[in-house]
Amino acid sequence: MNQHRDDRARQIQERIRDVLLHDWDPIGVQDMPEAQDEYDGYVGGVYSLLASGASVEQLAEHLWKIETDTMGLSARDQAKLLPVAHRLRDLDVKL
Repeated sequence: MNQHRDDRARQIQERIRDVLLHDWDPIGVQDMPEAQDEYDGYVGGVYSLLASGASVEQLAEHLWKIETDTMGLSARDQAKLLPVAHRLRDLDVKL
C-alpha cells in the first residue's frame, strides 16, 4: 500500500513539474536539458495549494508571487497566469 502511495506521489509531482516547466516557464528554460529541474523547488507549494482545494485565482497569484517576489522578475498581469493555473487545477492530485 505504501509503495502505491509513493508511486502516486511521484506521479503527481512529475505532472506538476511538467506544467511548471512547459506551460509556466517564466525564465525560458524548458528547452535546456541541464535546467529541467529549475522549478522543482516550487512543486511542493503548488501541490499543497491543489490538495487544499485552492482556486484558479489563488494558484495564479501563487505563481505570480514566485515570479515577482522570489525570482525578482517584472510583474506581469496575473490574468496571463490563469491558463497555467487551470492546467494545474485540472490535475488529479488525490493520493
